Amino acid sequence: MKNATTLYLVRHGQTEWNTQHRMQGRKDSPLTPLGVRQAEQLGEALRDVCFDIVCTSSSGRARHTAQLVRGHQVADIVVYDELQEIDMGHWEGLTQEEIKASEPERLEQFWKEPDLFEGRTGESFHDAKQRALACLNGIVDAYPGKTILIVTHSATLKLLMAHWEGRPMRDLWEPPFLQPASLCKVALRDGRPEIILYGDVRHDER
Repeated sequence: MKNATTLYLVRHGQTEWNTQHRMQGRKDSPLTPLGVRQAEQLGEALRDVCFDIVCTSSSGRARHTAQLVRGHQVADIVVYDELQEIDMGHWEGLTQEEIKASEPERLEQFWKEPDLFEGRTGESFHDAKQRALACLNGIVDAYPGKTILIVTHSATLKLLMAHWEGRPMRDLWEPPFLQPASLCKVALRDGRPEIILYGDVRHDER
């Protein structure tokens, strides 16, 4: 029987824009001191897991998180643009209150009807899922039977988990919520997923 390919999927740690309720998407803001601590605590919790490879979104907040979670392990870090957050177009850098003031119906659709959401610029959730899932499938094919750390973003990770759950796109934002530096663990054997953890934050000692 083939060994399972084991995926440890992580949302980046808290960022400055997270604390300001700003949409980040492809734009970036640095980890806060708390975000650094969250990633370090997760790395400590995973210290006995031997990663064969670390795959991360090319966004700075994800790359920093990946480095902190990897810690002193020697696994290479490989960067993928395709693991970035959903492209939010002209919303990026704006607070949710600012968006609500100018496009309340579209913002409500973003959270309540993601299956129907189409921004004036940026990506749909369907487009984001397609490119992230294609990337992930490529990673799994390249490292069969290996233990892989993947660091990405909240919407991207929710889309990947929804794929394995068989969750309809309209229910994307239903619980569990992915807190900063939360952990999901999925074992894949012959293409069949076993979801072991989803949004786990037991390592967070705040």
